[in-house]
Amino acid sequence: MHIAPDELIETFELDYDGKRDRWNGYDPSSYAHVIERYEKKEEARRKHLKEEQLKKLEEKNNKQNGEGEVSDDEDYEDSLKVDEAKVDESKQMDFAKVEKRVRTTGGGSTGTVRNLRIREDTAKYLLNLDVNSAYYDPKTRSMREDPLPDADPNEKFYGGDNQYSASGQALEFKQLNIHAWEAFEKGQDIHMQAAPSQAELLFKNYKVIKEKLKLKMKDTIMEKYGNAATEEELPRELLLGQSERQVEYDLAGRIIKGLETSLPKSKYEEDIYINNHTSVWGSWWKDHQWGYKCCKQTIQNSYCTGAAGIEAVEAATDLMKTNIARKEASEETASPAKEKKLATWGTDVPDDLVLDQKLLAEALKKEDERKREEKDERKRKYNVRWDDEVTAEQMEAHRMKKIHHDDPMKDFLTK
Repeated sequence: MHIAPDELIETFELDYDGKRDRWNGYDPSSYAHVIERYEKKEEARRKHLKEEQLKKLEEKNNKQNGEGEVSDDEDYEDSLKVDEAKVDESKQMDFAKVEKRVRTTGGGSTGTVRNLRIREDTAKYLLNLDVNSAYYDPKTRSMREDPLPDADPNEKFYGGDNQYSASGQALEFKQLNIHAWEAFEKGQDIHMQAAPSQAELLFKNYKVIKEKLKLKMKDTIMEKYGNAATEEELPRELLLGQSERQVEYDLAGRIIKGLETSLPKSKYEEDIYINNHTSVWGSWWKDHQWGYKCCKQTIQNSYCTGAAGIEAVEAATDLMKTNIARKEASEETASPAKEKKLATWGTDVPDDLVLDQKLLAEALKKEDERKREEKDERKRKYNVRWDDEVTAEQMEAHRMKKIHHDDPMKDFLTK
């Protein structure tokens, strides 16, 4: 009869800070067992201190002499006054030890490991008390950035937690991870977490092969171009550009016999004219644009139009300038009737505007009919007539019937 889900699924709508609150969902009532345990320890400590006091009082009574005098009575009473806030220091010796289990079914044999810093060192969050300094996370006890970036590196012993991730074996481990990811993307069956020994062995082999390839490439380059660092004597033709080859020239300077000089060639294609052009692209510049010098076109790979194209472009430019000047002149000499008609648009009505009352009454009636048709969809007609010529009376009727959002009587007008 009463069918209900086994679990209650609660949904929370949290803001940006609420989603990132590490204490979100924490129940403060779960801390009651900690308080209860602390109270039990306090009660046991008070009981132990009371027993110690009773023992010392019994020893005092036993040591009293026959005349009833007590030596150093005041000092002895002061020693009996035990400060309840003090705890035996021998019980606090292991404050920095954390129990770990190693090599047992639960996780290992019991051993002690020091977990806290040396108490003589300054805490990392006290190195720089500026509010805008490096952020310290109290839960994880981490401070990633350097709290004193401007200090002398030889004098400071702490430079942020990030210095450990970019030095020593941490950097080697990062390179090993990157190699495993790249090898897996290239199709190699390698996984850093599943088979770490295999990944490390492959990384070592990769470094050895890479070093061999470097040496091989170095030897190849040295075979091809030689090694200037060696003590071998340079060829004579390379010294000062001299050689023993004989070249004969005529009176005009042309080579008759011997080695002909060759001009250095570029890797780019030169002097290649396309689409009937007689010049290359970039031989002409105007208005921050490159173009062809032969036809003055700024469109690359276009067909050359020659001198006729240059004349057509100049004519088009002159025609555009003429049209712009004519348009500016026509705007300056606009008719006053047109200005009066344009002035009726908007909320501001000029004082010298003259309206026909009959036409205005007809326009108001048409505006009311149009609004009734907009409210009732059943009265809307199928045929839509469009008229883009708006008279001053129609615009005035629209302005009078228009309901503004800031009008306090707009709800009354709509009813």
